[in-house]
Amino acid sequence: MPGHHTALPWREAVAVAARAATPLPAEDVPLAEAPGRVLAVPVAARSDLPGTDTAAMDGYAVAGPGPWTVTARVLAGGAPWPGRLGPGQAVEIMTGAPVPAGAVAVVPYEHTTVTPEGAVSGPIGQRAHIRRAGEDARAGDEMLPAGRLVTAAVAGLLAQAGADVVRVRARPRVRLLVTGDEVIAAGVPAPGQVRDVFGPMAPAVITAAGGVLHDRRLLRDDPGALADGLLAPDAEVVAVSGSSSAGRADHLRTVLDKIGGRPLVDQVACRPGHPQLLAALPGGRWLVGLPGNPFAGLVAGMTLLRPLLRGLTGLAPARPWRLAVHGEVRPAPGITRLVPVTLDGDRAVVVPGARPASLSGAGLADALAVLEEDWTPGDPADILPW
Repeated sequence: MPGHHTALPWREAVAVAARAATPLPAEDVPLAEAPGRVLAVPVAARSDLPGTDTAAMDGYAVAGPGPWTVTARVLAGGAPWPGRLGPGQAVEIMTGAPVPAGAVAVVPYEHTTVTPEGAVSGPIGQRAHIRRAGEDARAGDEMLPAGRLVTAAVAGLLAQAGADVVRVRARPRVRLLVTGDEVIAAGVPAPGQVRDVFGPMAPAVITAAGGVLHDRRLLRDDPGALADGLLAPDAEVVAVSGSSSAGRADHLRTVLDKIGGRPLVDQVACRPGHPQLLAALPGGRWLVGLPGNPFAGLVAGMTLLRPLLRGLTGLAPARPWRLAVHGEVRPAPGITRLVPVTLDGDRAVVVPGARPASLSGAGLADALAVLEEDWTPGDPADILPW
């Protein structure tokens, strides 16, 4: 059994988890199913964007100085006007409609006057209000690199690029094993019982990192049942809550050794969350051991589970924010403190009363602050958003 002296510094443990796994294989999904996934290959434009000169405002596409005679109307989605505008001519045009050849600008409606005879006049401003063909991208240009998370904006850009099917990384599947004879799945705990909080809590951590909760099992404190759960092959990651400390009912490290697991991180020099674990399992799968105390387990999820999942999806390690942190926290020598904070403009404020077994502070917080041993109130610190 590893001793206390093997605990890795918190930042080193995060880095080990982030680089432990290589990205999962790629798969093709419809564009509608791509948000929240990670691009497996670069995406190139299938045509010029925009494909033709288009109006950026409702108004009149004009040629030469005014006044102009209006010769036609062009609607978005309609056929382009086939002619070429000559000096003193204009077509009424809607936003997104193809601009006729010869037009030098689109004069917005609100900048024009129209005589009873139908002649249009108005100033041509410094902006032409014409989106030129290919100004965003030319056909074949790379628009998005591999490893990019498909957000709302990325999904829209993929549609603009002409994508109907998107090649993304497979989602890592996570099996959650919640250990403990005292744990119940629902209802109000009786004396000597506790409610499972990891089942409801883990999906938020897993989903935010690009994974999916494959299943959840409540296990009694039984080494055989734990070994079976670790060896089941249909999940890339097994997260175990509890059983990671040094008590009589904490079997995780013993079972891991018996099934041929290889620890990469065995304890982390942080508070809370010290007895957490990252190991390689047989068959190229992964184990993350989470302390059984709820807040400590949440911290461990942010420390080891989240960067491991990001590595499996091909996402780069998350970049923390950095803000001045205010509040009364007692640093510990050689220990990184992770405390819940609320965000207030350009600073973070510690939520008081956070304890390893209680989520009351975390439930009121916007993020975690990473406080090193030399931190003092008001100093800047890394901020980890949920």
